[in-house]
Amino acid sequence: ELMSGKTREQQLDELLDKQAIYELIMAYCNAADRHDHVKMRTLYHEDAIDDQGHFAKGLAMEFSDKLPEIQKAMEILHHNVTTVNLKLAGDRAEGEVYIIAFHKVKDSGAGFDVLIGGRYFDKYEKRAGVWKFSHRAVVADWANFNNPSTVCLDHPMIEGSYIGKPGPADPSYEFFRLLRRGQR
Repeated sequence: ELMSGKTREQQLDELLDKQAIYELIMAYCNAADRHDHVKMRTLYHEDAIDDQGHFAKGLAMEFSDKLPEIQKAMEILHHNVTTVNLKLAGDRAEGEVYIIAFHKVKDSGAGFDVLIGGRYFDKYEKRAGVWKFSHRAVVADWANFNNPSTVCLDHPMIEGSYIGKPGPADPSYEFFRLLRRGQR
């Protein structure tokens, strides 16, 4: 028995659960950035709630159905997770996940950029041995806006580099064999 009052086995189980939730959070970012709507659906329980503010608020599956339309104008999405605070209670958990998300949005001109610092307020449930979102809400803490866009993908410093793209055109689909796309 350790000082925390939990056995080593209990601590290891908790660590494995936290790792599974962390991987779920990362899978969400990947699915959003690659516009992988099929993968996104697998991250939520069927009855899960997703609150994305004015984009969508309600059943996560309905949000997933709206994603192709929402993301159509998103030329670049780049979600970065920073601080992750998780608390477990058996097969339930809650998380406050800090995020920095870059968006380059297409318009009739050069497009515009929105850089958002925010947090996800998450509730997770482990059902049939798998952790998924049961409720996710998005909170914006700050935002920077540039119009026109300041993205410059033809600068000499990145000449010849692989350029990330939404969907299967992204170089990761060709490169990875273990991190299979469309799956967690």
